[in-house]
Amino acid sequence: MTDSSETDHAFATRAIHAGSEPDPRTGAVIPPIHLSSTYKQDGVGGFRNGYEYSRSANPTRDALQEQLAAIEGGARALSFASGLAAEDALLRALCQPGDTILLGNDAYGGTYRLINAVFGNWGVKHFAVDLTDSSAASDAIAAYRPKIVWVETPTNPLMNIVDIRKTAELAHQVGALLVVDNTFATPYLQQPLALGADVVVHSVTKYLGGHSDVVGGALIFADPGHADAVAYNQNAAGAVSGPFDAWLTMRGIKTLAVRVKQHSENAAAIVAGLVGHPKIEKINYPGLESHPGHEIAAAQMREGMFGGMLSIQVTGGRDAARKLVDSTDIFILAESLGGVESLIEYPYDMTHASVQGTDLAVPENLVRLSVGIEDAEDLLADLQQALDKI
Repeated sequence: MTDSSETDHAFATRAIHAGSEPDPRTGAVIPPIHLSSTYKQDGVGGFRNGYEYSRSANPTRDALQEQLAAIEGGARALSFASGLAAEDALLRALCQPGDTILLGNDAYGGTYRLINAVFGNWGVKHFAVDLTDSSAASDAIAAYRPKIVWVETPTNPLMNIVDIRKTAELAHQVGALLVVDNTFATPYLQQPLALGADVVVHSVTKYLGGHSDVVGGALIFADPGHADAVAYNQNAAGAVSGPFDAWLTMRGIKTLAVRVKQHSENAAAIVAGLVGHPKIEKINYPGLESHPGHEIAAAQMREGMFGGMLSIQVTGGRDAARKLVDSTDIFILAESLGGVESLIEYPYDMTHASVQGTDLAVPENLVRLSVGIEDAEDLLADLQQALDKI
């Protein structure tokens, strides 16, 4: 939980100092990693500072949770073993069989698989709608009266933009909770809780960790009561992050602001260099003034920055897209995103294979780029030589 002194500070200060008080015994500037699985009790039930067993609480995980709450402006945060573990614990705590989840029609494939295949078997219904269309969203929310409205913005991988404030108002009119996956934007660029969201979700594997060396997830809550309900499920089911993973994530968050600035700058430079390329049918990037969600993105994201993610649709269909992802030298063909290195992938057969044949299927000529923080000229040259080969 954040204190008033932390919330008064600017983002980069909070990212570096929240949860990172120097060790009181040694003065170590970076808090130690607490690898212990269990803690000595001072008599039966005599827990020292509330610590009993590391599934229930661990000092390193607690420090990360304080940092997460501070950077998202939340009342409380919980750290998980993965982003999907976080989503699972959230939905199990807040939904019951018979409830409905409304999600965007271009949601991340892993989220859709969890809601459709796992929670569908548990009796939770779901409907997909174009949440970028406020009228369609309003009609769907009124008709289905969901328990949860699930938003990604920008979406993965089509980079569509949802108006968080407007969608929060619509959700709250029917008593629904608004959950926002803020993984692509990061809390540096976008603050969903301040715009009316109830819960923020992160795959901390991505930009928060930032170095492609840790898997984790997080939930940040506006209402501590919701956090309590999820925390009970987390402890009961055990989906916690380990202390070393928590420590790596804390290290990554400390440089989040400077990294995201460079990611954004590089992505904008690449888009500028690729606009009008004869082998590209479309560039999906909210920083383009021609993007249908540009004005909303400019209003709800940090001024002048639109993140390091973009996707392109190439001429020549599936074969051309697959040739492109096989032809880069600096961009690495791999799933995931948000690391310091640039990645390229083919969503149709990779991250979004689980939605093939559904209304959420992505175009077969789509290529997703996670733009790293290498030299922008080198990255653009790499893409141009790869495009020349298709």
